[in-house]
Amino acid sequence: MSDSREFDLAATSVRELNQYLHAELPGSDVTRISVQNPNGQHSIGAGLDCPVEVDIHGHAGYFIAGMNKQARVTVHGNVGWSVGENMMSGQVRVNGHASESAGASAHGGLLVIDGDASSRCGISLKGGNVVVAGDVGHFSAFMAQAGTMVVCGNAGANLGDSLYEAVIYVGGSIDSLGADAREEPMEASDVEALRDLLTEAGLEGDAENFRRVGSARSLYHWNAEAHQEY
Repeated sequence: MSDSREFDLAATSVRELNQYLHAELPGSDVTRISVQNPNGQHSIGAGLDCPVEVDIHGHAGYFIAGMNKQARVTVHGNVGWSVGENMMSGQVRVNGHASESAGASAHGGLLVIDGDASSRCGISLKGGNVVVAGDVGHFSAFMAQAGTMVVCGNAGANLGDSLYEAVIYVGGSIDSLGADAREEPMEASDVEALRDLLTEAGLEGDAENFRRVGSARSLYHWNAEAHQEY
């Protein structure tokens, strides 16, 4: 059996592709999947759970590689909402730009965006790592609970609003920080961790010049005297 297989979504439906990825691919000898003509279709490669390389050649739509486990998925183009959402492990890479909510609720794995990401990138991050080579939009890392977000470019307004224990590193400017987010000193351990993450993502950057954003933890406990003002 060949170790690679190609699907042309101009002739095959996304449902048929995903059915193969879920039911036939695991346990087979196939190690690489090539997807042609995605043409903005949604949910391509969602629910993968085996160590396979998937190349999507072209622009794709919403929920690409959602719930990914083990697989390494590369989109050779731009993507719509929620690429790599709820990812558990493996790696998802976008060679272009990403729309809103990239990496939403990711529990593990690595999401790399070579271009820019729109608003709410890394929303409700739960342990995964998100690395953006360009800029991110407003409310990125909103309610991020665990994991790391790296923004090599600039960050939009309200970065890290309602942040929990996730850490954000920003190489460029920050429009504004959200509620309970604060800039913190870059320690030697931060520089080392950031350098390792940039290397894993295949990106260059001077880790010493990044800024660290963490949680002030003032929203952890209800304050009856605050009158909803925090």
